[in-house]
Amino acid sequence: MIKELEIAISPDKILDDTFIRAEIAKKLKTTTAQISAVNPIRRSIDGRPKDPVYRVMYRVYINEQPEETGWKPAYQNVTEKEPVHIIGFGPAGMFAALRLIELGIKPVVFERGKDVQQRRRDLRALMQEHIVNPDSNYCFGEGGAGTYSDGKLYTRAVKRGDVKKILRTLNFHGAHDDILIDAHPHIGSNKLPKVVQSIRETIIAYGGEVHFGSKLTDITQKDGKVESIVINDAAELPVKKLILATGHSARDIFRLFERKQWFIEAKSFAVGVRIEHPQELINAMLYHNSRFIQYLPSAPYSLTCQYENNGVFSFCMCPGGIIVPAATVPGEIVLNGMSVSRRDSPHANSGLVVTVDEADFKPFEAHGELRGVAYQTAIEQAAFLASGNTQSAPAQRVTDFLKNQQSATLPDSSYIPGLIPVDLHGLLPVKINAGIAHALKDFDKKHPGYITESAVMAAPETRTSSPVRITRDKETGMHVGIAGIFPCGEGAGYAGGIVSAAMDGDLCAEAAAKS
Repeated sequence: MIKELEIAISPDKILDDTFIRAEIAKKLKTTTAQISAVNPIRRSIDGRPKDPVYRVMYRVYINEQPEETGWKPAYQNVTEKEPVHIIGFGPAGMFAALRLIELGIKPVVFERGKDVQQRRRDLRALMQEHIVNPDSNYCFGEGGAGTYSDGKLYTRAVKRGDVKKILRTLNFHGAHDDILIDAHPHIGSNKLPKVVQSIRETIIAYGGEVHFGSKLTDITQKDGKVESIVINDAAELPVKKLILATGHSARDIFRLFERKQWFIEAKSFAVGVRIEHPQELINAMLYHNSRFIQYLPSAPYSLTCQYENNGVFSFCMCPGGIIVPAATVPGEIVLNGMSVSRRDSPHANSGLVVTVDEADFKPFEAHGELRGVAYQTAIEQAAFLASGNTQSAPAQRVTDFLKNQQSATLPDSSYIPGLIPVDLHGLLPVKINAGIAHALKDFDKKHPGYITESAVMAAPETRTSSPVRITRDKETGMHVGIAGIFPCGEGAGYAGGIVSAAMDGDLCAEAAAKS
């Protein structure tokens, strides 16, 4: 007999298998001797009670053994098959390639950046020497921005694809089993590189190709259909189907479409800061100073409010994490956050961002459909100038920001390139400052203590999503102007995060196969 039930478990008992089996036996009115196996299928932390609890859904086997149901994808050898070319090897490009192999089609991937091992050197140079490599950084390289930005696997876009399949695929390639049961699964930036490398090895083992240091520099078309691509301004390759999964920071691709007058459109996104608190403070706040805090993981939060019809919200919250520099060209500052699997940094950081749209882009109308890009770039370049032409980020204590005064000192921060005291009111647009000030007060009402001397805001957080949509046809999945091009993932404006980008890659591969 198989039963499913949920039980609440005190954090100090979550690893006590004897206690858990006894609780299950009590609920099912049976004995522990009759319980053959107990498998967790869903786990979350309920922070509402004074003492938070784990809520775990179990599948319980009574007087019978569970079947061996190890999931394995059905990949085919595609060495001699017709190719589909993919530009970009982030989550969208990787999962597009994997899906093509399932469908018996050969993926040929071109990635402008380096593999995960070589990429580390450029990240180190960026963090320690303030040197930005335009093709190898926190946004570009094997695995895309997702490889070194925490590995959070939660998405609300559950109707757009098979979330379970994405998680199983990551687990098959080395991610911990926990991602299959946690309500908010997370891999960690220290574990993701091996997972990404394993995916690449799978693609190559089944006959696909992955080429690093291979930047798309041109696309040609004939009679409204894609004809060829140019890599590194040199090799011209004929293509029939092209999946474009270049990521939200590939501005050169947006400019290429604009120059060729191929249809793209400006879209809204969000801009703001990275706010950092001591993780101990966030834990006390979210876990109500529970006596079980020592048994609980670093607490995350998700907050949102409205300010004058604009959404203001926390974004990419990294408990026990660090702030990282995510610039993609010299002369700009961009911030992001990441956590390793243990989430054991003494700091908690999150984006705190305000929605921006057409009204905000009006001063940049001369840039056409790239007006959102121009708005974004202006803020990033202003931050670089304010930093003294370094990757040290302009920053301000939260309390000083609300008093509209520059901070005399700044608290300790996880940001390795360092922080520089700057009055953010003189750096960020008026609307962004007003929205952040409103949100800080709103969030402090929801969680007293959010406004504190020990909290600091560093700027700017500008790459929340793509400022451009490379528009595609709803029926075919192809670009509305050039047949054979399949805009995909975050860079095309159709995803936001690892899982949604991976699902979009899956869907684009299917669209390419059907066309």
